[in-house]
Amino acid sequence: MSRIGKLPVNLPAGVTISVGSDNVVKVKGPLGELSQKVDADIRVAVEGNVVQVTRPTDQPRHRSMHGLYRSLINNMVTGVSTGYTIKQEFVGVGYRVEAKGQILEMSLGYSHDIHFMLPDEIKAVTEAVKKGQAPVLCLTSYDKQLIGMVAAKLRSLRKPEPYKGKGIKFVGEQLRRKAGKSASAK
Repeated sequence: MSRIGKLPVNLPAGVTISVGSDNVVKVKGPLGELSQKVDADIRVAVEGNVVQVTRPTDQPRHRSMHGLYRSLINNMVTGVSTGYTIKQEFVGVGYRVEAKGQILEMSLGYSHDIHFMLPDEIKAVTEAVKKGQAPVLCLTSYDKQLIGMVAAKLRSLRKPEPYKGKGIKFVGEQLRRKAGKSASAK
């Protein structure tokens, strides 16, 4: 058995889960509602406040999907009950970010400002910038996949470079820094 797949998913208070036709799992909680289609071979059983995911055989295909779908269901349950938060730092001279509703207005060292439209499921807040610190953008959502994709797209606008560390990076991320040119010894 898969170590992750055989773990039960406990449902917190206020979260309901239903398995519909075509093996579609719907999770509803205080923050929102998510659904995920599960492969027809994988069985999802709900007993009280516990969700159990089982597989029919030990084929490699079934083993690989067993832990995957259990993790996806667990992420949905966690998302609709507590939600997910990703913080990103905008490191660089003149780099700034401002959230105006669902539109992010960013200045990233290009000749023009970048306007980025956020999906309705994601809320953005910019933290107050203190002198000498980089602006921080805080993204919050109940959908882990969506918030991860948006954070990756924002990061791709200006990836951190290895020499000065300028760019958009996750808070707490360790960058591999390179030494710059060194004076040649003659």
